[in-house]
Order: sequence, then structure tokens, then C-alpha cells
Amino acid sequence: MLAILLCGGAAAQAQNPVGAAPADDGRPPAVAPLFEQPGVLTPRGKLVLEPSLQFGYSSSNRVVLVGYTIIPALLIGLVDVREVKRNTTTGALTGRYGLSNRAELEIKLPYVYRSDSTVSREIFTGTGVDRVFDTSGRGVGDAELALRYQLNDGGADRAYYVAGLRVKSRTGTDPFEVITDCTQRCVGPNATGTGLPLELPTGSGFYALQPSLTWLYPSDPAILFGSVSYLKNFKRSGLSRKVLNGEWEPLGTVAPGDVLGFNFGLGLALNERALISFGYDHSSIARTRQNGVPVQGSVRTQLGTLLLGFSYRLNDKRTVNIAVGAGLTRDTPDVQLSLRLPMTF
Repeated sequence: MLAILLCGGAAAQAQNPVGAAPADDGRPPAVAPLFEQPGVLTPRGKLVLEPSLQFGYSSSNRVVLVGYTIIPALLIGLVDVREVKRNTTTGALTGRYGLSNRAELEIKLPYVYRSDSTVSREIFTGTGVDRVFDTSGRGVGDAELALRYQLNDGGADRAYYVAGLRVKSRTGTDPFEVITDCTQRCVGPNATGTGLPLELPTGSGFYALQPSLTWLYPSDPAILFGSVSYLKNFKRSGLSRKVLNGEWEPLGTVAPGDVLGFNFGLGLALNERALISFGYDHSSIARTRQNGVPVQGSVRTQLGTLLLGFSYRLNDKRTVNIAVGAGLTRDTPDVQLSLRLPMTF
């Protein structure tokens, strides 16, 4: 939610005497997007088309020591140093239709381009030369369908509550369809190769269901907002991973970890057209399980992002929303940039 649009406006001023407050229609104040889920519903019979572009960059380092120490400052053995730089660009077209003044339906169709560069110095080789492994992927991402409903009539110093339910498909290329740089096995005593995909997937490979609850609290001159959500990933059975030479490595049943998320923020109107907001988004991802057992090396992951947003209303039907996010935890993308252009019809 980038910011909070002013309630009323020129149209309301023209219909009400000077000094008289506009009529309260029982709907929450309009909110431009900062987080994934919008806070304000589309009016009945209105259609909103929102093209968007989002870019994310992340980098991580891993150092593995294979050897033994004879004194605290001296290690005898080999060192595996690996640095990963990841770029992800997602373009999407989102459509929202107002079923009533309290309910809306949303469809999102994304297109994803990803590129990874892995710089490593392999263990068990004695070489001091770095190796670079580049890979990329592009294509349709996972389409989404969402339904939102306003639960109550809020107002001045009374919170608005909006319930949501989102379904994520697996229309994108999943991780089990791309070829992995291994021969016969990617894990275990007979593993060979880097274990990295030769082409990056554009989807998660799993269906998911996400209920959520969003709240907005008007407190002049600002509006407080936030939400809580729970993403349930559904497991898949009989999975196999494609490796080199046209072979498949059986994986069995894989259940990705569910995601518990929450966010909150504060929005301020600078004038009738420009708005600014600040927010924080957090996700806690559970461990992935394979055949009922946690995957080796899989741990609960915490993702925290600090967000700053700006919105400018071009006219009554066009708005420009810009947001920038900075990762606060090691596993979160270092920077995220997004541009949205909602258009009302």
C-alpha cells in the first residue's frame, strides 16, 4: 500500500456546501498498493486494470571448510567459497472487478524473467581459480485468483476489516521440469555435478491457498494499515527431478513449508495528488519436507523487508505507484523496486 488517497476530493466538494463533510458511504478510504494485497475494494460495476513491473536483486555468500585445525589461526584442508547473485524481473497484468460495494474479484497473470550467476571455487580440487555458472529462465509465471470482502462499516476512529482468499496455480515452469546439472543423482554419496539448474523455473511448482485479513484505521491526519496471512502450500507426490543425459532422479513426496506473514504501515497525504507511506513486511517460512522428513539443510527462514512508497494521482482514473523495499534479513532480497499503473474503467 503506497499511500492513502484523500477522502472526498474535488467531486465531493462540488456536491457539498463549504464546511460540510461529505457523506460516509461505509467504504474504507482508498489505499494505493505497497504490499501485495490492496486494502480498498473496487466499487461495484467498476473494472481496474493494473499493469505492473517489479525488480528484485539479491546476493549471498557461502563458505564451507573441509579440513582440520592444528592451531586456532591455521586450517589444513580445502575451502568451498560460493557467491550467488540473483536478478528477478516480473511483469504482470492484474484485473479487479467490483462484484458489489463490499466484494471484488481479482485475476493476476505474471510473466517472469530470472538470471543467476554463481561464482564458486570447488572443493576437493586444489585449484585457486574461480568458476562462474550462469543460468536464466523466462516465461509465464503462476497465475492467481483472489476474492476479497469487506466485513464491517468503519469510520472515523473505527477500523475497517477486509477478508481475502487467494488461490495460486502452477501455470509457470516448475523446478522439477528444468534440467539440473547432475548425473543420475544430485544428493547422496554418488552425486556428481554442481546441483544447479541449467534453466531457472518461473513458478513454484505447487498449488497454494492464502487466507488473509487486512485492517485500515483512519486517525487524522494519517491512516494506519496492516494485514496477517497464512499461505498453505499443497504437497505433491510421485515427483522426479530431471538430470543430465535424459535421466530422472526420483524424489517421492515433497511438501514445501507454509508461510505465516504480517505487515503494517503508516500513510500520509502530502496534498490532493501526492501521497507517501512507510511499511514493514515479514514472512516466516517453515521447513520443506520430503517423504515426511525435513530436507537436509532446510531450516525455518525469516524474511523482513522495509518499504517506502510514493503515489501520484494523474486524474480520477489514473494513478502512478512506486515502491522500494530493502531487505533486513540475510535471506531477503537486497532491494526490490516496483511500478504500478492502476487504471479504472
